[in-house]
Amino acid sequence: MLSLRLKELRKIHNVTQKQVAAAISITERNYQRLESGENPNYCTLNALADYFNVSIDYIVGRSDDPKRY
Repeated sequence: MLSLRLKELRKIHNVTQKQVAAAISITERNYQRLESGENPNYCTLNALADYFNVSIDYIVGRSDDPKRY
């Protein structure tokens, strides 16, 4: 679910993998791994939620509501 949500969010925000990776301070290759199914560590997950302005629960598929609380 996480990999699908990341792809979806990236496309909604019209950004490249390289742009997301740079914004959250990881390599493009590491970001590609996330979209291929690798699980992020907590710091990366938190950075992704901040970058896309959604909840961590939304990114990992525990909620269909992207709002942050």
